[in-house]
Amino acid sequence: VQLQASGGGLVQAGGSLSVSCVASGHTFSNYAMGWFRQAPGKEREFVAVISRSGLTTSYAAFVKERFAISRDNAKDTVFLQMNRLQSEDTGVYYCAAANRRGTPIEAREYDTWGQGTLVTVSS
Repeated sequence: VQLQASGGGLVQAGGSLSVSCVASGHTFSNYAMGWFRQAPGKEREFVAVISRSGLTTSYAAFVKERFAISRDNAKDTVFLQMNRLQSEDTGVYYCAAANRRGTPIEAREYDTWGQGTLVTVSS
């Protein structure tokens, strides 16, 4: 599967932004889909994941109910809605696909990665 992320940009602290990721090449519904991010000078970290069916989600603790992950299997797309953004949320956001059940949260569990989309939150 190939992944193409988009939707990043510049937003003020407290604002909202939605990023999306379109998959192609394989059956999208076979993959759990995750979002990770990498801030400047830091390691990549887990943000959110959604199961194949979309019925189960899991989030990193720092999300604190500010973000929401969703998917549209008919459109081969996964979304990440980010609200009440903070400067600490600045980074490159990557979507990733894992050909497995459940909601994997470790980067090593993912098979394919998108190219990333930059989110910059100004304070």
